[in-house]
This record gives sequence, structure tokens and C-alpha cells, in this order.
Amino acid sequence: MKQFFTRPLLPLVILITGILCGSVNAAITEINRIIAVVDEDIITHLELEQRLTEITQQLSQRKQSLPSEAVLRRQVLEQLIIEHIQLTLAERTGVRIGDDELNQIISTIAKQNKMSLKDFRTMLKKEGIEFADFREKIRNEVIITRLRNRQVDNRVSVSPQEVDTFLENEAAENQKLEYSISHILIATPGDATSEQVKTAQDKAQKILAELSQGADFAQQAITHSDGQQALTGGELGWRKRSQVPTLFSSLVTKMQPADISDIIRSPSGFHIIKLNARQGEDTHMVRQTRARHILIQTNEITSDFDARTRLQELHTRILAGDDFAKLARTHSADKGSASEGGMLPWSSPGDMVPAFEEAMDKLSPGKISEPFQSRFGWHIVQVLERRDHDDTESYSRSKAMEALRQRKIEEEQESWLQQLRSEAYVDYRLEK
Repeated sequence: MKQFFTRPLLPLVILITGILCGSVNAAITEINRIIAVVDEDIITHLELEQRLTEITQQLSQRKQSLPSEAVLRRQVLEQLIIEHIQLTLAERTGVRIGDDELNQIISTIAKQNKMSLKDFRTMLKKEGIEFADFREKIRNEVIITRLRNRQVDNRVSVSPQEVDTFLENEAAENQKLEYSISHILIATPGDATSEQVKTAQDKAQKILAELSQGADFAQQAITHSDGQQALTGGELGWRKRSQVPTLFSSLVTKMQPADISDIIRSPSGFHIIKLNARQGEDTHMVRQTRARHILIQTNEITSDFDARTRLQELHTRILAGDDFAKLARTHSADKGSASEGGMLPWSSPGDMVPAFEEAMDKLSPGKISEPFQSRFGWHIVQVLERRDHDDTESYSRSKAMEALRQRKIEEEQESWLQQLRSEAYVDYRLEK
């Protein structure tokens, strides 16, 4: 845990007490002397020593060798300076954490450690950590995180093209990934005339058009291909990317199973390839749900009681035989789905708000929920069917997007911190 003292009053109090009480408190005053001024803030010797102790313990627990004391002291002081600069900026720009929110955050931390708040406080005390100090550590960490989100993270974006390039490179580096490819070649002689080239190209165009209309690729290869694998339906077999012909290798990594390429020109003629399948990658299957619902929203006229009562009546009518779709078109406040009889698109886990998803997940196909509330209003939902869906492509793009975004955030944060540091006023007083 990091520790900060943004406006320590203790050094001034001890200084006055030392003057009044004499040499007894002189040592305490020395311990709490100011060692750095950061803009309008200060860092004390006591704060540095506490952080040094904390860092030393952490490094020892990781069994990492410690640098020299002078190097470690310089590094820790610089860390404190950066933190103070950020906290000062946060205060100036209105980034704050109230006590109620802080209490909730600490309660969540206790729950994550499977403890009550009381037991958590007891555990901290056993480890020699004062609860009040711990609260301020957490407050400052959250403040700094939110400051970085506002100043840097929220401004970072990743384009679809960047994701495509990332996935292509990742596929190229994945040595386990293999591709099943089929190939059609319409050959041209080495000394082909322009007329011969045109004839071959027209033939390839006609084959591609037939394939786009649903013609069987293998049959087209057997009938028309000049390639060596023509009689096996043009199949090249399973190949790693490094074994795929160079002409096709960059294209194959971008294709999805069942995709057919456009015409590819080479000195030997015109090619069309099909990606039959891909193996060696981790698949991501999700259980999807198709459902329909009726939404009643609350307002100045419709109370929670009224909305629930209306839905209960509709629920009773549906069980008695009334058509769900007709009632949804007439009564549902969700205009997007009401016109479709309340029908919702296939949903994966996390697509719906938690309250809706929780109610939907409890139902077996064909069943209708009792009225329940979400942040949009009151609902009844009927599950129609479920399926296992291969979400690998969407999942891979999502993971790639997050990886790229995190990489950019780290780079931007580093530049941002360097800029803050260069613009800050820092007066070192270690030797004063």
C-alpha cells in the first residue's frame, strides 16, 4: 500500500513543542524535518522513512535483492514527489473521494478478503497498520486512479485497423495455429499474350461469381483448376502459416473459416483460395439466450406499485393464453423491441443489465418471470431458447482491443507523468 501525507501539520506542531520543551523533543523535530518542497506541498523525513520501510518489506517478501541505501532512498523520494504532484493536481481539478464512498470501497476490500469490516480492522492492527492511515492510503490511491482516468485513460482510443494488425501479427507468431486451405489456379503461360491473360482472368471471374452464388469449391477446382491438387478438390491440407505459399500467407490470417478470397494475380496465373478451417487456437464458447420482454416504466403518474400490478395482470393473461407478442406491442415501453413483439436479440453473458440477466438466467426455455425491477423500470421476461455460440472472433477482438488500449495507456501515462514532473517546482532539502 502507498502512503501519502498531503498537508502534514505534525511537523509544525512538533517544532513548536520542541521550542517550548527543549532538547527532549529535538530528536523528534529532526526526524520530522522537511526534506522536499513540491509546489505548495511538503514531504517530511518521517514520511520518507515510513515509505522506505514499506518498500524494503515488499522487496524482501518478493526475495528481491535491495539496491544500495542511497539509491533506494533516491528512488523512494522520487516516487513520493510524483504522488504529491498528482494529489495536488487532483485537489486543484476537483477530484475527491467522500467519506461515504471511501467507507464503501474499504468494505468491498474487506469482502474481497472474505472478512467482515471488524475482522479486517483487527487484521490490519495485527500487521501494525493503523486503520486511519490505511483509509488515507486507499483514498489517495483511488484519487490518483481517477485523476489518471480523467487526464489520460479516457482519451485513449484504438481503431479497428489497429486491432486487425494486432490479430494478424499474433496469428503469425502463433506456432500452433494451422490452416486448412483449398486452391483454384487458372494458369497463364510464362510468355502469355495480353489476350491469353484476359481469357484466363475472365474464366477466373466467372468461377468466382459461381462460388459467390453457392457453387461447391471442390467441384469447381476439380473441373477448372490447373493446380496440382485439382483432383482432390484443390485441398492443400493443413499447414502452418510458415508453410502457406507466400502469395497467400498474409491473406489467410485475415480470413474466417468458409471465406473465399478475391482473385489473386501472380506470374503463374490467377488464384482463388478458400479457408476451410483453422485449428490450434483457443475457442471461446458462450451460452447465449434469446428472450422477449415487456417493460413498464415508472414516472410521476406510474408508481412502482402500479407498474408491478400492471405487469402481474399481463403475466396472468399470458398464462391464460393471451399472445405475448401482441401484449408487448400494446403495452411495452421498450419501443425498440415492442414493434418486434418484445423480441430481443441473442444475448451473451454481460450484454444485459445485471438485474435483467439475473432474472433471465433463472428461467428455462418457455418460462415467464414474475415482475422484477431493473434501472430501466419493471419487466416480465420469457426465455425462448438457448444455444452454445462460438464467440472466438468477437472475444479475440475484444481481448486485442483491451491489450492495445492498455499498452497505449501505459505509454501515455508515462509521458504525462514526465510532463507533470518537469513542470513542477521541487526544492530538495535533504542536505539542508
